[in-house]
Amino acid sequence: MMQLSEILTVERVLAEMHATSKKEALAELAALIAGPREELREEIRRVLLEREKLASTAIGDEVAIPHGKLAQVGSLVLAVGRRRKGLDFESVDGKPTRLFFALLAPERATGPHLKALARISRLCKEPLFRSNLLAAEDAQEMFEVLLAEDAKLRVQ
Repeated sequence: MMQLSEILTVERVLAEMHATSKKEALAELAALIAGPREELREEIRRVLLEREKLASTAIGDEVAIPHGKLAQVGSLVLAVGRRRKGLDFESVDGKPTRLFFALLAPERATGPHLKALARISRLCKEPLFRSNLLAAEDAQEMFEVLLAEDAKLRVQ
């Protein structure tokens, strides 16, 4: 069973996003995933935006899981962002979105991609997990909350 620790690093956790729109949020998340590889940023942003055109990835409860596939990505990659004020991400419940889990997968990784989406979605159904993430002081604490909660899923 895949653990989120295999696809997430503390460097890809952003404690306070500056975005005020959906497009800005996707650009910020794309930059987190791309890291220093600037040529990838625009490609990732485009892929995430294309997926949002199909339907919003805001699943409610202040959570969005933007995701997509890209040939240039060698393995699953996750980035996590938080915007305490929240922003309109066209959520199914109409609430502002405050927690963002951006997932990128290689083009042929359909199985692992879907398993990771399901795992993130399952984690985010826990109200205590969401409130702990929102209350975390910084990216390091958010990362630790994520790994601790993810480890609980393994035990069950």
